[in-house]
Amino acid sequence: MSDNLRSLSITLVAEPKQVKSFTLTQWRIAELTLSDQGPNVLNLQLSMTERAAYRFNLTSATPRLFVRAGFTGQTPKPDAITASQDVAAGWMDGEQQVLEAPMPMAIEVWIESYLARHGEAPMEMRKKKRKGAGRAKETPSKEQPQ
Repeated sequence: MSDNLRSLSITLVAEPKQVKSFTLTQWRIAELTLSDQGPNVLNLQLSMTERAAYRFNLTSATPRLFVRAGFTGQTPKPDAITASQDVAAGWMDGEQQVLEAPMPMAIEVWIESYLARHGEAPMEMRKKKRKGAGRAKETPSKEQPQ
């Protein structure tokens, strides 16, 4: 298997939630396992461009995996998975529903080894500002004769 690809099986469960006088169905990930068999199998593929996001996720109190599951308001149909919060945020901006689950320890170790092999993401360099750019300029004031 490729060093940047792992298959994960995801099981979803619907839970009824009471909101005032309405009953809503809320979906969550009931089970997430390393397997290429199950009701919903997705491939988690690591990308060199997302290394900083993986590191950010791994250093959080509870590392997570994010599953794109179709459009908001529809029955979820998982079709993609990521360990990058940046990618997940992009999905949500596109009105996709995103489910999340704690990252299995085996995936944490795998991502750590990926980062060790390929290096951490390079530090983003700030552009140098031109001298005086972005600052208000003083205009010479005319002195009043005394």
